This record gives sequence, structure tokens and C-alpha cells, in this order.
Amino acid sequence: MISLVNGVVRSIALDKVIVEVGGVGLSLAITQKTSAQLNIGVPVQFFTTLVVREDALTLYGFLEDGDRVLFELVQTVSGIGPKVALSIVSALSPSQLAIAISQEDISAIEKVPGIGRKGAQRLILELKGKLTDFGTTSKTDRHQPVWREQLTSALVSLGFNAKDSDAAISQVVARLSEDGIDAQNLELSDLLKRALSQGGR
Repeated sequence: MISLVNGVVRSIALDKVIVEVGGVGLSLAITQKTSAQLNIGVPVQFFTTLVVREDALTLYGFLEDGDRVLFELVQTVSGIGPKVALSIVSALSPSQLAIAISQEDISAIEKVPGIGRKGAQRLILELKGKLTDFGTTSKTDRHQPVWREQLTSALVSLGFNAKDSDAAISQVVARLSEDGIDAQNLELSDLLKRALSQGGR
């Protein structure tokens, strides 16, 4: 796999760049944000990932390795392919996405073109706890909503461990969101009943 490209920029478009490496021009798919940072004739380094499809081989390029890692990670979520993954990387930095997932901020994620509300919910459910490599865990933990901290404490006191309580709360939030309900607008006792039901207790 080609994971790093060093060369000179020869052509720039909104969604791709041609980089000359050893006399050979490589075409890389990029975000518009990346395109705006490039200049023709200037040396550049891209962190890359190769996506193989039946009808095409596409090399995606990123100026930051964290963006490349995020691009690959979000594609592990069901229903998210390279096109939507690139939109996510373009709209949100790794730390911004990590915070949105930790806080279960569906509205911040569904603003990404092509993802929608259900896609945002899947992203939160499937990537919860998987973005610690971006160094945001301590920050996001401190910014948990008060109601969630109270609900977690209540569940732990009833015998749940931290992992199970977090999973139960996430399921409650996801189901409420499907019905257009914000969890923070409900009474703690109601949320607790719903979480206990999710946890099978």
C-alpha cells in the first residue's frame, strides 16, 4: 500500500491534485480544504490511503496523518464509504468528531453532507470509545452533560459497570433521537427507567 507521497504539486482541482514523484504524476483525491492550501510548483507531503474498488483504484491524500486515520476509521461504520468519509474529514477535525461522538451530538455530525441523521446515529454507536488515539478522551469526559453523569452514577449504584451503563445510555439517546426527542429534556427518573430497560434489569 502507498502510505506516503513526497513530491511537487503540478496541478490542482477542487477535489484532486497531481503530484510529480520521480518524473511520474500521481493523482490524489483530496478535500476542498486541502486544495485551498496547495500551490503549484511547491513541494508537498501527503499521507495517503489506497481504496480498491472493482472498477477503480483511488489514492486519497491528506496533509495531516490524523485526517488519514480518521478517513480509514469512519469507513468501518456500516453504510459509510470513501465519498462520505471524505466529507466527514473535510467538515470535522479528528478532535471535533471525537467530541461530537463523546457528547452524542447528533446535530453536529448530521450537518456533514451525505450522512444524515441515521448515519450520525450509527457513527456515534459504532465509534463510541474508538477515538481515544486523538487525545480527546480527558477533554470530552469533562464536558459530559450533567444529566448523563447523574444517570451514569445512578446505574453504577444499581450494579452496572461503567461500560454497560455507557452502552445503555447511548442506546436510550439513539432511540430518543429517532423520535426527535432530546434526552436532556426528560426527567432523570424517566431516563433511568429507559436505561434499565435497555440493560435488561
